[in-house]
Amino acid sequence: MIRRLCGLLCLALIAMFPLAPLTAQPVQPAQRIVAVGDLHGDFDAWRQVALNARLIDQRNHWAGGSSILVQLGDIVDRGPDSLKIISHLMKLQKEAAHAGGRVVVLVGNHEAMNMTGDLRYVTAGEYAAFATADSAPLRDRTYAANKAAIVAGYRARTPAMSDDAIRAAWLALTPLGKLEHQAAWSPRGPLGRWTLANQAIAKIGDSIFVHGGISVAYSTTPYQMINRRVTAALKAGDVSETSILYDPFGPLWYRGLITRNEDGEQSSAFPASYPSIDQELAAALQTNGARHLVIAHTPRLAGIVISNGGQLARIDTGMSRYYGGKLSYLEIVGGQLMPHNFDRSPSTPAVR
Repeated sequence: MIRRLCGLLCLALIAMFPLAPLTAQPVQPAQRIVAVGDLHGDFDAWRQVALNARLIDQRNHWAGGSSILVQLGDIVDRGPDSLKIISHLMKLQKEAAHAGGRVVVLVGNHEAMNMTGDLRYVTAGEYAAFATADSAPLRDRTYAANKAAIVAGYRARTPAMSDDAIRAAWLALTPLGKLEHQAAWSPRGPLGRWTLANQAIAKIGDSIFVHGGISVAYSTTPYQMINRRVTAALKAGDVSETSILYDPFGPLWYRGLITRNEDGEQSSAFPASYPSIDQELAAALQTNGARHLVIAHTPRLAGIVISNGGQLARIDTGMSRYYGGKLSYLEIVGGQLMPHNFDRSPSTPAVR
């Protein structure tokens, strides 16, 4: 019932999303790759970056020709425009393909969180984006259908709580659009299906792209196998301690290629015998036959950093309003990595 009532927007999204390839994608010598980091619900930041990188025109249509856009995940949470950005990327995936280009979107830890019911960082605006004229009646029907279980759950914690107080508390935790949001992010929903079709790690030319990083625990595993494990875990909603979706050393969460310090001291997670960052990076690149690893996830507000002799690129610059960092994108042409960092400008309305 809830899925049926997701609204016309969700139905449109189902028809729009294409399947993402799971194998290495070759590039022509002069073909341009543009990599963009975490967006966290800020459509204005995304649009300014896409315009600056000459990927879209003023009408928000693909203008990148044969360019390849790689968005490294964490589109969602912390900002109100997540659905708007996803809808735009879905549209660009189709438009770019017609123009000889490509749009590759990776799975970030926040996409995995939304698919597995971890909604700690979802904002009110993100729920509101899914609300329709039927949202209030749907919420009432859902409460009525599940009242016994809901009341029992609240009374287990607060035995004296009245029916009216329980209903008010449940409504406060279930803003309009939340039920539709959860349905859309389920494995059978439009956003869940789109996420399942995306990759956790992509190899394009001689570069590997991943949201968090590739730790020594995964550095000898080919990226195709890691992708299959992530997809299987998303389908199963695996939130166990051993899940690849929540493993701090897994591809969606790993930060060890950037820092291994905790309050100025070596973290206990990295014993003295643990390989150095250079060794860990070299192993991941060698396993996947790549020269560069491009990661996001850990923001550096001042801009993109290229390190380790050009082998590692950090491109999460906290560009969303939540963080207030530089707008940025990484350009790769002929194997050369070129960072672009710039300040946010006043919002320019799209021409419709």
